[in-house]
Amino acid sequence: MSEQGKAILIGRDALEEALHQQGAAFQNSITERHAHLFAAVPLFISAADFAQMREVIAAVEQVVSLPAWSALQHGDRCKGVFFGYDFHLNDSGAHLIEINSNAGGAFLNELLLRSQAGQAWPGSASAGVALEQDLIAMFRNEWRIERGEAALQTVLIVDERPDGQYLYPEFILAQQMFARAGIKAFIADPGDVEVRSNGVYLDGCRIDLIYNRLTDFSLAAYPALLGAYADRHVVLTPSPEAYMRYADKRNLARLTDGGALLAAGVATDIIEVLQKGIPQTRVISHGDDAEAWWDVRKQWFFKPVSGYGAKGAYRGDKLTKRVFGEIMVGDYVAQKLAPPGELAVSVDGTESLFKYDVRCYVYDGRIQLVCARMYQGQTTNFRTPGGGFAVVRVL
Repeated sequence: MSEQGKAILIGRDALEEALHQQGAAFQNSITERHAHLFAAVPLFISAADFAQMREVIAAVEQVVSLPAWSALQHGDRCKGVFFGYDFHLNDSGAHLIEINSNAGGAFLNELLLRSQAGQAWPGSASAGVALEQDLIAMFRNEWRIERGEAALQTVLIVDERPDGQYLYPEFILAQQMFARAGIKAFIADPGDVEVRSNGVYLDGCRIDLIYNRLTDFSLAAYPALLGAYADRHVVLTPSPEAYMRYADKRNLARLTDGGALLAAGVATDIIEVLQKGIPQTRVISHGDDAEAWWDVRKQWFFKPVSGYGAKGAYRGDKLTKRVFGEIMVGDYVAQKLAPPGELAVSVDGTESLFKYDVRCYVYDGRIQLVCARMYQGQTTNFRTPGGGFAVVRVL
């Protein structure tokens, strides 16, 4: 379980100064929508919980690396940037509730961590001191895997209507980080991208690497972009293959199916780690016994297979008959409830109870950065005063 000192606040002045230093483009991207982007306090977690998270991540990486795990359609070789392993921490330990293949927030958390470097907090940091260099090295490695020793010169950060996305400010931070590394970076909607026979272009400039933030994980709505990726005309990360290997929610059912894992040759100690650290997950299939599911619904959390950002996700005890009927049609997974951690925070003399989850940003099996998201209500919606991304310290 985590421990939280009520009197320990982040250095708000230092954070505001760091935000101000990012320049006019960044300042203009911060609006009233982002009033609760950063939490008022750091989160302290136990070394035991952190060790379990590392152990679960290592076990997942080992299983996913097995040849039998997935048949890769395009022979993708990239590792995939910014996998997000999201955990709920409670009295029974750390529980992996989701893996994301395009986890947002890393650049914002890098800025938050950098702004708080002078704080004398207990515990140890959950990221290296050279995090920016580490993140740039990750993108360069993705490029090197596909293109060898040629210099990475241009990057495109792509998302639908990017300036309307809630995390658009971190696109600006990423663009600035690439610029400091001598890499020209653009931000654009996929509709603005031109796919030619010899590559991908934006306003006449050839793009070396696409940092993919689209939530159409298969790129089904963007056949030209998918074709350019498949034909290796551009390096694209994270890719549809990375999503299939890790983030498709049906994989959580595979990772908690002890019999199937054993048959695939997974060692029993790895299976034990996975079953202890990942809540049991089952795929809802058309034709399942709806009455039996209804009777036990309060023990489960239901998520759409291709969902993201908690859209279409429901606690079983909150379900109406109508929504339950839609879930039973299929394309949902059910995961045993693993409640998020909770902590009491006193800010400006007012005490509030917050929920939180912990996100580990992972590249090539290694944790680069750990942050928390503090919130009230059902989802991490960045609308709670005092909530938002939080610094994590390990006690």
